[in-house]
Amino acid sequence: MADTIITVQGEHSAWYPAERATASAGVHAYGPKRDDVFTRAVIASDAVRNSIEALHDTEAGPVTWWSSDSVRVWSERPWNNEGKQLAPVFHAAIDFTAKFKDFEALAGWVEAAAGIEHVTVGHISWDLTEVTKTSANDEVREKAVQDAVAKATVLARSIGLQSVTAVALADPGMLGDPSDAAGGGAFPAPRMAMMKSQAFDSVGAPSLALKPEEIAVAFVVDARFVAK
Repeated sequence: MADTIITVQGEHSAWYPAERATASAGVHAYGPKRDDVFTRAVIASDAVRNSIEALHDTEAGPVTWWSSDSVRVWSERPWNNEGKQLAPVFHAAIDFTAKFKDFEALAGWVEAAAGIEHVTVGHISWDLTEVTKTSANDEVREKAVQDAVAKATVLARSIGLQSVTAVALADPGMLGDPSDAAGGGAFPAPRMAMMKSQAFDSVGAPSLALKPEEIAVAFVVDARFVAK
């Protein structure tokens, strides 16, 4: 009698609180005089750099890493609504990125940086530490395989068989079904939205509070079993 083969897909996902935040900020000055524009951009960027360096400590934080490696200077000649080309407008832009381990310190830095002339605080992304990523991936992989075993066992018992033995485990699509070849593997899936709320300090002045959303880690596995 031929073996009964059961092929199923196991999956599991779990949510973890964010442990790191990467914030970006940009300096952008513009005007009719190139030297003046560049000077204002440098002054603003020095203020941003100083605010980050004051918080930077690779181990203790609150800023564990930062960079500023993008400087752009350009000019353009805009057109008015009458179709006339106007005098040149000069631009200077400098970008910053900083990684925080303390979200309260991040909120304070965002407030301070946003108050500097010519500075815009941009995207904030949330992440896990490498140690947590490793343990989270291990956890969801194990539970995804357990889910596959449970599904195969139910299917086997539904046709009068009592046990299943795994003969293959693979990322989706690698067992001969290409329909979901892009869905496999353990991966962090951060929800990038940043929720803002208004809090108040001890003297009643409004202050910024950031509430990061949790990060999903998911794993999908194809599994093939022999049922007996």
